[in-house]
Amino acid sequence: MLNIDPNDQTERENYKLMTGTIIPRPIAFVTSVNNEGVINGAPFSYFNIVTADPPMISLSIQRKDGQQKDTVDNILQTKEFVIHIVDEHNVEEINKSAANLAREESELDKMNVQVVNSKAVKVPGIKEAKVRFECQLEKHIPLGDKEVTTDLIIGRILQYHIDPSIYADDGKIKMDQLKAVSRLAGNNYAKVGEHFTLVRPQ
Repeated sequence: MLNIDPNDQTERENYKLMTGTIIPRPIAFVTSVNNEGVINGAPFSYFNIVTADPPMISLSIQRKDGQQKDTVDNILQTKEFVIHIVDEHNVEEINKSAANLAREESELDKMNVQVVNSKAVKVPGIKEAKVRFECQLEKHIPLGDKEVTTDLIIGRILQYHIDPSIYADDGKIKMDQLKAVSRLAGNNYAKVGEHFTLVRPQ
């Protein structure tokens, strides 16, 4: 085994090790709105469940050159955002939103998507996602040693939007119909492949 001290590594070296080993990672496409009404859309793979009671999710958003991303700025201003699950059918359009645009430009204008109104928040979503979570900011936690490098966002889900095609009678999600994709390292992604079942011991 290689023994590597993260303190002896650069940020990029740690990034490569972590994104190459902590796989697959679910992808959240996040819409938010700034005070001027511009809709921002951006994908993040540092994303997961926090708790089901109450329903909360986490987004970890790294700063660029010490500056908060537009998504964080917007969430801190409005306290609202919408998370979409990225799947095989929308991933190419959502990938377009990763481009660096000026704050006054909307990524959605560069994408072939239809904007839809939300029910519990003012931030709109996109119709092309089979799953949307309308969220309210629960907590913002700045992270970093000497300076803040990352913004951890905890969001409380206020409303679910689920496509009927993926919703089973028992309330579970049909994984094979959702066709979620995940992030690997670099420019690589993965589909949900072969899966297996293990019964947990009592």
